[in-house]
Amino acid sequence: MTFIAASFRSSFFSTLLSLLVFGLCSLHTENVCGGEIPKVGSTFAAKDSLKLDTDTAADAQDCLKGLRWNPGDFKVQCEAAQGDRGDLLIRFPSPMPSGDAINDNVSMEWYVARDENKQPKTARCVVVVHESGRGMTVGRIFARGLQSQGLHTFLIHLPGYGARRTPRADQPEQLLSGMQQAVCDVRRARDAVSSLPLIDSSVVGIQGTSLGGFITATTGGLDDGYGGVFILLAGGNLHDVVLQGKKDAAKVREKLEAIGITGDKIRDLARPVEPLRLAHRLHPESTWLYSGKYDDVVPPECSFALAKAASLPAGHHIEMPADHYSGVIFLPAVIAEIGQKMKTLGDETEK
Repeated sequence: MTFIAASFRSSFFSTLLSLLVFGLCSLHTENVCGGEIPKVGSTFAAKDSLKLDTDTAADAQDCLKGLRWNPGDFKVQCEAAQGDRGDLLIRFPSPMPSGDAINDNVSMEWYVARDENKQPKTARCVVVVHESGRGMTVGRIFARGLQSQGLHTFLIHLPGYGARRTPRADQPEQLLSGMQQAVCDVRRARDAVSSLPLIDSSVVGIQGTSLGGFITATTGGLDDGYGGVFILLAGGNLHDVVLQGKKDAAKVREKLEAIGITGDKIRDLARPVEPLRLAHRLHPESTWLYSGKYDDVVPPECSFALAKAASLPAGHHIEMPADHYSGVIFLPAVIAEIGQKMKTLGDETEK
């Protein structure tokens, strides 16, 4: 499916309305036998599938060493959902603990895939990595939108967000230093969701927006754990985004500068999770990048740098006629496209 972006104007409220209509009108109707949603308090055994291969590029190997842990067994627990945020809250231990018990208990909102009768069904899933906003608004739009496409979705809370939030999360330096833990958590999430009932783990997808897009790109380069990688409004050269980007990026830069973190210090904090260091390990045929032609938070050259380093083929880097925020009007089309690709990934005909 080819993404075709049409340039048009829309108010914020009409955009939200279109998203609601999209969610209601695009419910997937394939009837797949499923089962019951696990009960609150249920526990499942999981095992890390992280591959510890050696990369011939010295810099990539050095990056991998900082993002790997000793694979082992771990437990996945089901807790009650918080309000209307999914059907269950899924918990598992971070593979790279920070020493904060609340933060190290990773949380994910599970939005269960359902059939035309609104009954739980067995289906593929996508782990959704949210943006930097505390409300995780775009992340939840993707989680609910992809759920309406017939997929299970898991909105993972990054370190310091959602159920993992602690006073420490407000420290500016945590945004960059916490990304190393975030990459590890997101990779383990693939094995956590695979341990749950109703999940067809033959292909597990990952989707990230903005901050979540950078984390998604780096996580996808760790190994081939995720069978579909969908990156939105992100790219490579993370330090350049912090040092040169406007709006949200400028706010982060100002907070860091206020505590004496500037220039090379920012580069040092960003380097452990820099997507370009592992971009050559992404599978081009199952990776898609959606960027904004007029993005002034994540400059277009950063997105093109990732596309080039990952050797993305034609049609896998989609440049939307939007900036970092007006791109919201294209979310329904992006969600529909990801939903379609997740149904066919792994097929011999998928390109």
